[in-house]
Amino acid sequence: MSRVLLVIDIQNDYFPGGAHPLAGSDMAVVAAASVVEVFRRGGEPVVHVQHVWDEPEASFMRPGTPGVEIHQAVRPLPGEAVIIKASPNAFVGTELGAVLKRLEASELVVLGMMTSMCVDSSVRAAAEQGFDVVLVHDACAAPDLEFGGVVVPAEMVHAAFVAALGDGFARVVSSRDIIA
Repeated sequence: MSRVLLVIDIQNDYFPGGAHPLAGSDMAVVAAASVVEVFRRGGEPVVHVQHVWDEPEASFMRPGTPGVEIHQAVRPLPGEAVIIKASPNAFVGTELGAVLKRLEASELVVLGMMTSMCVDSSVRAAAEQGFDVVLVHDACAAPDLEFGGVVVPAEMVHAAFVAALGDGFARVVSSRDIIA
C-alpha cells in the first residue's frame, strides 16, 4: 500500500487574470508545488485532477481555453495520471478509483482548489471510501461566498471548510509538515 498525492483543479482560471480567481491562489500554488516536488523526488505517485466544464452556461474551466489548463507550477510530468472530471467529486464519473487501486493507494495527500467545493467533495468521498486522507491546508484556496446577503470572506470560507474536514474526514497539515 502506498501514499499518493492528489492535486485537485490547480488550473489557470483560479489565478489573477483567470475567469474565476480565488483569494490566495498565488500563495497556495507555491505550497502545492513544494509538495509536488517532495513526492516526485521521493518517487511517490502524483495524480492530477482537471475540471472541464463543457456546458453552454460555463463561465470558467471551458474546454479549449487557457483557463482550463493546469497551472505551470504543478503541470503534470509524463507518466503522471491526469483525471478529467465534470463534477466537484473527483471520483464521480472518472477513473480515479481505478487509478488509485492500481497504485495500491492507502493514503491520499490532497491539495488544490476550491477548498469549499471540489477539495471538500473529493476529501469526503475519499474518506468514505476508506482512504486515510491528509489535507495540505496551505496548498488550497477558496473564493468569497455569499448567503442571505452576507458576504463570507474567502479566508473564513477556507477556515470553515478545513475545520470541518479536519473533524472526521482528514488529518490537516501544512506544506512544511510534508516537506519535513
